[in-house]
Amino acid sequence: MKNFKFLVLTDPHFFDTDLGCSGEAYDDFMHYEQKCFAETESINNAVFKYLGETDLADTVLIVGDLTQNGEKKSHEKFIKLLYDIKAKGKKVYLITADHDWKDDPFAFGENGRYQPEGTKKDELITLYKDFGFSDAIAVDEEHLSYVAQLSDGVRLLAINADIKTKGQFSLTEKQVEWIKVQTKKAREENQTMFAICHYPVLPIQPIFSIIKSALMYDYKSVATLLADEGVHLVFTGHMHNQSINEFQTEKGNKFFDVTTGSIIADPSYIRLVTLNENKAEIESIPTPDFDYDTKGMTCKEYLTSVFDAMIRNILLDLRDDTTRAMRKFGIKQSKGLVFALRMAGKLLCSVKLGTLAKLLFIKCDKSIRKVKLIDYATVLVRNVFRGNQTYNEGTPEGDVFIAFLKRLKPILKKISVKDPYGEKVDIAELLKNTAGNYGYDDYNETIEW
Repeated sequence: MKNFKFLVLTDPHFFDTDLGCSGEAYDDFMHYEQKCFAETESINNAVFKYLGETDLADTVLIVGDLTQNGEKKSHEKFIKLLYDIKAKGKKVYLITADHDWKDDPFAFGENGRYQPEGTKKDELITLYKDFGFSDAIAVDEEHLSYVAQLSDGVRLLAINADIKTKGQFSLTEKQVEWIKVQTKKAREENQTMFAICHYPVLPIQPIFSIIKSALMYDYKSVATLLADEGVHLVFTGHMHNQSINEFQTEKGNKFFDVTTGSIIADPSYIRLVTLNENKAEIESIPTPDFDYDTKGMTCKEYLTSVFDAMIRNILLDLRDDTTRAMRKFGIKQSKGLVFALRMAGKLLCSVKLGTLAKLLFIKCDKSIRKVKLIDYATVLVRNVFRGNQTYNEGTPEGDVFIAFLKRLKPILKKISVKDPYGEKVDIAELLKNTAGNYGYDDYNETIEW
């Protein structure tokens, strides 16, 4: 096969702003929100204008969560954007995800939050028939999955995994059998097959390996199924994270999960992929600036400010409005826990790194001693989602974090945490490898299998 180029984006979360996105209830909702809402239509308009005009590739893949919460009018406007770039010569293939058919679509009107007309799951295949389903060579209507021939020798496996098992997104037994039939055909016909799936197959960062809601059910089996069947590469979204992760099966087959950030939240990127048999060259393109009052900030700066505000609001509320923060995250309230979290909030919001290091008898480079913990923590969390984390061993920020983990190791060892497979994990090691990037470049990388 010749080099085949395509563009990948995910989680556009399109919202029709005519439905309403302002007022006191809206401001309260955005207090703890990572992704944009009122700005989302403007961001999508700018991204799709770019997609229609670029000559980098003619094929565009969109990896789920097309709308905010399945509002009917949001679907209608988003589909118009799809037809617009199709009219400019682009071939568009997509999958839907749970945000496209949720039973609680919402907007904000004069009287606060309300529920506009939504969309049922069984409507999606008709709504998006012209963007993958109608010209597919195989369709699994029950699971909204399909196979499409993208080019000579290149075949796309579009997997929808909206069905849940024990609270986690998963593949059904029937769906697995359908996948096996399609992968066998691809092998027999000498096709290079790769996949898209909204939900990450592999943990996006080490710490997420112990958070079931961030993983597909029995993710190792899913990765093994695909890799051993000849599908070594999947593009995913959902977690609004930028990362590239690898898994190797017992048979020695490699599997790569390339997760891309949502276009309407930090990090906001489009992937350009050049595929050549057993190799993929991946580049990341920042989303363009958009028509909105961003107070003079670029798209990247504005989305970063929204993300940072979310983290800072959480930490400040731990100090100033502890019960509100606890309600947000579903934490059961008790006087003792409220007091402990409030004290933690006061520490995070007022103490500097140098002061904490001195209290714990650990070294802290003088270049960061005056950095407040709230600022240090905000960058740490942001980079977990942004990828290419900067708190690596050998940097001032990374060394003080590792020293902090070593100091806490006796306590962390007493905390029994297990992964989804029942194996006890080393929390300190997970945190170290989450704060720093010790693997692939999450933005621009060449991977081979």
